[in-house]
Amino acid sequence: MLALNFVPSCFFGRSGQNSTCGASRKPLQWKLRTPLQLGKQGFVRLQRRTAQSGQPARGRSAFQISCTHGRPGGSSDAREAFDENDADFILSPEIYQSLSISDIDSGRYLKSIPRLQDFLPASQIPRVCNPATSKVSFRGLDNYDTSPNDVVLKQTVINPDKRRNFARYLRAGPRSWIAFRPEEVRAAIVTCGGLCPGINTVIRELTDGLWHLYDVRSIVGIRGGYRGFYNGTPYLELSPRTVDGIHRLGGTILGSSRGGFDLEQILGAIRRHGLNQLYIIGGDGTIRGAAAIAEACMRERLRVSVASIPKTIDNDIPVIDHSFGFMTAVEEAQRALNAAHVEATCFPNGIGIVRLMGRNSGFIAMYASLANRDVDCCLIPELPFEIEGPNGLAAFVEKRLQENGHFLLVVAEGAGQDLLAASTEIDASGNRKFNDIGLYLKERLQAYFNRENIEVSMKYIDPTYMVRAVPATASDQMYCAVLAHSAIHGAMAGFTSFTVGPVNGRHAMIPLQDVAGQQQRVDIRDRTWSRLLSSTGQPSSFLNQPAAALHQTA
Repeated sequence: MLALNFVPSCFFGRSGQNSTCGASRKPLQWKLRTPLQLGKQGFVRLQRRTAQSGQPARGRSAFQISCTHGRPGGSSDAREAFDENDADFILSPEIYQSLSISDIDSGRYLKSIPRLQDFLPASQIPRVCNPATSKVSFRGLDNYDTSPNDVVLKQTVINPDKRRNFARYLRAGPRSWIAFRPEEVRAAIVTCGGLCPGINTVIRELTDGLWHLYDVRSIVGIRGGYRGFYNGTPYLELSPRTVDGIHRLGGTILGSSRGGFDLEQILGAIRRHGLNQLYIIGGDGTIRGAAAIAEACMRERLRVSVASIPKTIDNDIPVIDHSFGFMTAVEEAQRALNAAHVEATCFPNGIGIVRLMGRNSGFIAMYASLANRDVDCCLIPELPFEIEGPNGLAAFVEKRLQENGHFLLVVAEGAGQDLLAASTEIDASGNRKFNDIGLYLKERLQAYFNRENIEVSMKYIDPTYMVRAVPATASDQMYCAVLAHSAIHGAMAGFTSFTVGPVNGRHAMIPLQDVAGQQQRVDIRDRTWSRLLSSTGQPSSFLNQPAAALHQTA
């Protein structure tokens, strides 16, 4: 059933002018018992009824809902375009402005999170008062508990003339009632995949949060990634004492690995060790594994909450504003960029090339270049490029050398892979191994300038492991703490199969299926990329047919 509630303020009249709805300000409600059959393009029209006297009707029956197919003609009847993937109905901008978030509620827009009570009998789910509310640090706070009706909007910038995404996520935070007694919790923490600044901070805050906020005393760390569940390596008992000070260290005290995911063996380990809360720290492949574990636990009626803390230094996880460790990586990359800039400026026709991380997304390269301000060119995986030709990279480098006498090039590791011999090697996580684009560019540019009889001084720096093995910066430290606590609050409340992160600046719980198997990429039509082009002065394309190529990429 689709329910619509709003306080009428104005509506579109036949002339397109705004008209008031009369003196009544009581909420009106319609319940549509049949689905709206609008097709690809359609609109819901709210029309004012006319009484027999010819005057506008008032009260609950003052409006009627009707569906129209296709796009209404004329600007006076303009409404948002309907997209069946985003919304069930669309309102005129004036009517829309009088709606509150809970007014548009078909259950389709709210990204619901599975809960233990969804697949387990109520007798197995205790209703326990949240012990965190009695802690000295939170006592007396009126807004400590998070309302179950609090949501975070996916889209906050609204244009009445454009389609709107109505998606919203449950706000992360402590609930008044939890689904686990503290003494029965057996929590496990595991880190998988590549290193990233802030992992140890997340481990520390998960341990401290469970211990101090929820009085949990049974917390273990799984060593060496997913395979640590079942390969016989003893679990590491965690407590505030064992994790004290680890946030100042790079890497992960639990160790990590790629691959090793065996669902049946992991489920067996969960049963043998009596684990009922899993905190899984990892990127795309790890998140897919977490989703599979959560699904299997629900299918087999296991009382296990699975929470994911998204980890990727590439910042390529969708929905969330950014991933932890990303800003630390951008900051650490400045050391390499500054060194390359010094080398380039101190020699005639000096060229500095820096390769940064970014397999499929060029966020680190883009943001590091924006922060540095001395970069002459940034190459990312989202944009193909050519080296030779009048619009190629080499011609641009030569032009800049003539103007400035030096050149600083930043390239993401996944850029230009179409120019290299395709690699058939696959790593343990199932990712294709990339060839070194930085060395390739160094060799090709050197060959170009040799042909042109131009002497250049080329320096190549690859700070990959320096960037990812450092401790988190202050901002990432605070961010990691909030992520960890958001995961704890959700798991203790009985939610499962979710990840956490900020959406438009507000921390939310996000269904794993919304992020598993998907990647966020740099939008070359976005303002951030435009700012990059303005900073570097590079052309929008290094292709000899840029218009067609850019259209294809977009």
